[in-house]
Amino acid sequence: MILRKNAGPVPENAKFLIINPFGIGDVLFTTPVIKAIKKRYRVSFIGYWSNARVKPILVSNPQIDKVFALSRGDLKKIYQESFLKGAWEALKLAWGIKKERFDICLDFSLDHRYSLFAKIIGIRRRLGLNYKGRGRFLTSRIDIDGYHDRHAAEYYLELLKFLGIQALDKDLYLAVPSESEIKAKDILSSAGIGENDLVIGIAPGAGGSWGKDAGYKHWPALKFAQVADRLIVELKAKVVILGDGSERGIAEVILHTMHNKPIDLIGKTSLEVLPALIKNCNLLITNDGGPMHMAAALGVKTVSIFGPVSEVVYGPFPSSRNHVVLKWDMPCRPCYQNFRLPVCDKEKECLKSVSADEVFSAACALLS
Repeated sequence: MILRKNAGPVPENAKFLIINPFGIGDVLFTTPVIKAIKKRYRVSFIGYWSNARVKPILVSNPQIDKVFALSRGDLKKIYQESFLKGAWEALKLAWGIKKERFDICLDFSLDHRYSLFAKIIGIRRRLGLNYKGRGRFLTSRIDIDGYHDRHAAEYYLELLKFLGIQALDKDLYLAVPSESEIKAKDILSSAGIGENDLVIGIAPGAGGSWGKDAGYKHWPALKFAQVADRLIVELKAKVVILGDGSERGIAEVILHTMHNKPIDLIGKTSLEVLPALIKNCNLLITNDGGPMHMAAALGVKTVSIFGPVSEVVYGPFPSSRNHVVLKWDMPCRPCYQNFRLPVCDKEKECLKSVSADEVFSAACALLS
């Protein structure tokens, strides 16, 4: 069911607020929406309300005019440390958004509190997805019972119908600042990587937004090590291990298991520089997660391994021959449904059943 109220002409200089408190992938899924708005309303102003962690990939986007990087989850953590500090940060956030006088918000949060806030501060048109009645404060909404038969980005793009816009360019977008490019080049050069080297990135964690449940999306570290060794020996590739500091344990297993030495950048680079490093790779081998979507946005080929999550909904977007998804289908897969992950009683068999040989062969095919 589609509900549409308060529809009317949108001024050419309208101010739009995009609301998405989720991780890197979800934020990148909104970039085709932003591109379509900017193409239709060239002098519009776009604000983005996100979580703090993804701020670097938003502030580098020239189509976004202002970023409010403090989600409800971020505020909750601040409140736990200090009530007064939490209250102060919440007031600053509310005032910062209110003073911009946004005309329209596109709320991708699936959380009624964001659209309620938008209503309270006077944003008259509030577009979004209504999941389990959480869109009750939206003025125009599309009822959904979850993301199932198509990509999450396609659900996001549906909201454009309320603005009379059709998106012709559905590619994800990720800008890489020149200073990040320089830093990445310096890092790779210091590691002995030359301009003509075959560079293959490996992201063995790739589940930062999942927190303590990230391990459910991790292909075994030992298999990453097997693939990396073969890439170095058989393809003479320079293998770069990428990830944040929380994935150090996975990296240590890979490093201690390999017979050949990769370049270890786990926890050694920030989110400002990571996209530039990925951009310098000929291929990225990764679990389902943010780095995979960064690679897709940057036009870098990927081999990704999917377990509990549906590749139809959360795979590389748009689908392309440059992106190979490997999975092992089971009756219980995908078990991540309606934004919930049940306890796995099969010891991640869907991930473990994907072989190192399959991943290596897929990598060779993409590079040939």
